[in-house]
Amino acid sequence: MPLDCPSIADLMLMMTSRLEEAARSIDEEGANQFLNEILSAKRIYLAGAGRSGLVARAFAQRLMHLGFESYVIGETITPAFGPEDVLVAVSGSGETQSVVDACETAREIGGRICLITSTPNSHIGRIADCIVEIGSDRFKNPDIPRDFEIRQLTGQYRSISGSFAPLGTLFEIAALVFSDAVVSALMEVRHCTPEDLKSRLANVQ
Repeated sequence: MPLDCPSIADLMLMMTSRLEEAARSIDEEGANQFLNEILSAKRIYLAGAGRSGLVARAFAQRLMHLGFESYVIGETITPAFGPEDVLVAVSGSGETQSVVDACETAREIGGRICLITSTPNSHIGRIADCIVEIGSDRFKNPDIPRDFEIRQLTGQYRSISGSFAPLGTLFEIAALVFSDAVVSALMEVRHCTPEDLKSRLANVQ
């Protein structure tokens, strides 16, 4: 390893420190509202692009393990969205066009929109019913586009924590940890046990 490069362990500790900062900055009222939105929804739909989309898919899977009816936007088996459903969007910028389109459609249908983001004052943020802000300086550079698809095409990225956490890593990790914390809270509220979750794990692969 180059002499001027921190060790892998040091980089992990730096990222962990930033993750702790992000966790401490989360608004409890917004987090509790998010929990209530999940509990009151008939069905839960998840949307996201890129690595944020992977976080959304992981959350959808855990909700299914808990016994919720959850779906990922864009999958072939995803049913029609209805007015009693909630759409959870995972988007650091709140501007990614494919996710914006899904949220606008959900709004037109009359459903609820929850946004996990680092940019509450965004297109999706302005139409969302519930916002969980995960602190970030990722989108402060006005010269780099907020839309994920445009950044992919142009090769323009932002660093969220300097060179040791590139390409939005902190937001995505914090969003994943937040979603798993929500799952833990839902387990408590619904009195679920690890055995309940195991009974819903895939057994035909």
